Amino acid sequence: MFYLSFVYFFFLFCYIQGMFSTASGKQQVCLLFFVQVVLIALMGALMTYGPEANANLLKNHAVYQDVHVMIWIGFGFLMTFLKRYGQSAIGLTFLVGAILVQVAMICEGVMEIKTDKKAYLSLGSLLSADIAVAAPLISMGALLGKTTYIQLVFMGILELIMFTVNKYVGEHILMAADAGDSMFVHAFGAYFGLAVSFVMGMKEKPKEHHLEGPSYNSDIFAMIGTVFLWLFWPSFNSAALKGDDQHRAIINTLLSISASCVIAFATSALVSKDSKFNMVHVQNSTLAGGVAIGTAAGMMCEPVGALVVGSLAGLFSVLGYKYLTPLIQKRLRVHDTCGVHNLHGMPGVLAGIFGALMAGLATEASYDYSLYEIFPARAPSTETMVAEMRDYYGISPGLNRTAGQQAGYQLLALAITVVIAIVSGLVTGLILRMSICGSISEEQKFDDEAHWELEEETSHESKVKEGNNSGDQLPMASI
Repeated sequence: MFYLSFVYFFFLFCYIQGMFSTASGKQQVCLLFFVQVVLIALMGALMTYGPEANANLLKNHAVYQDVHVMIWIGFGFLMTFLKRYGQSAIGLTFLVGAILVQVAMICEGVMEIKTDKKAYLSLGSLLSADIAVAAPLISMGALLGKTTYIQLVFMGILELIMFTVNKYVGEHILMAADAGDSMFVHAFGAYFGLAVSFVMGMKEKPKEHHLEGPSYNSDIFAMIGTVFLWLFWPSFNSAALKGDDQHRAIINTLLSISASCVIAFATSALVSKDSKFNMVHVQNSTLAGGVAIGTAAGMMCEPVGALVVGSLAGLFSVLGYKYLTPLIQKRLRVHDTCGVHNLHGMPGVLAGIFGALMAGLATEASYDYSLYEIFPARAPSTETMVAEMRDYYGISPGLNRTAGQQAGYQLLALAITVVIAIVSGLVTGLILRMSICGSISEEQKFDDEAHWELEEETSHESKVKEGNNSGDQLPMASI
């Protein structure tokens, strides 16, 4: 039903596209109203309160609020590093997030909808929606400063549909474990955004822009986002877990992200001029450990395992900013404004590989019955063998997988996620180039004036004040 509704919406979108050869500012505003009206209609037709919403249950409320703050404050302020794009970084995160959290609820709901019934909304639904919204906000980082807000909205809607499909395949068909959604959110969002960026920039070779760089104050504002994300990342990775799994996830995440913070600072000084810290590395690579431990967050990787994987993530992330990002931009012509490949892409892949390793080492001797809570497919397949576990622990019959088989499925889920992200990102990029979505000219890139009324100074005055990049710190994509 939802996908039929989406098809109808797509054809209506194409009809509107035919009416307008190019999207003016007024027409983009009309499209924004149109998107919200469609979401209201879909929400009314498909969703209702679940039983939990009618009870006085407050469990996981604190975790939900942590993730909520992380999405809007953390991601929003992290992207304020551009000297002339701070209002857009925070404001468009606010707008796009508010739209996409509704889309995410609907997408998740239709996967569970029953015949002639509506899908249920609960605190768990809201939490899952917030986590899902992280994927398009990650993709937004690769495109920051180069799109209209309507392009971001449509990209997010299309991405969440594919995100939902991919996560269903990974969790329900392949039955892969990904507690912190490092594969399904971070890797997916990064490679989807990079694919869109590639298509959006096909007409010309990526080049430096005089506004694509930080200022002293914008770097400080971006650190607000970094600190919020760093503080709340344990909640993000543990939100979907319960009991001892959740406790391990919090501990493992804190250890991993602490190690990545220290190693990121050290590596930044090692590769930077005069052995000084670089704010791009500190703003981003210090968080890489939170991504890298995500898949295995609830597993028995031991404190030393969490510290090692976090250290590797911090190291790889800084080296990625220093050496890999300029190479990708030069050779593949993929412009990555925020460096999402280094914070979300590579650490997400590392998380998937580490999760597969831990799955291959997992035994009932070390996990007891929680082994089958983390890896439901490893539970015995016969009712008689699982009867006691079902009665005492709520464990259902599984597929009787071995540790090696589960590890293989973990790697398969990672590979499928990256492929779906890239392919769907390429298609989405082609759609976003349609004239109805509008476009940003070279002169308007990385400038708040494209979307905001700036009353404190005229555009000419601001450009005279800012000038060209003359400091030691180059634009992120050129580091």
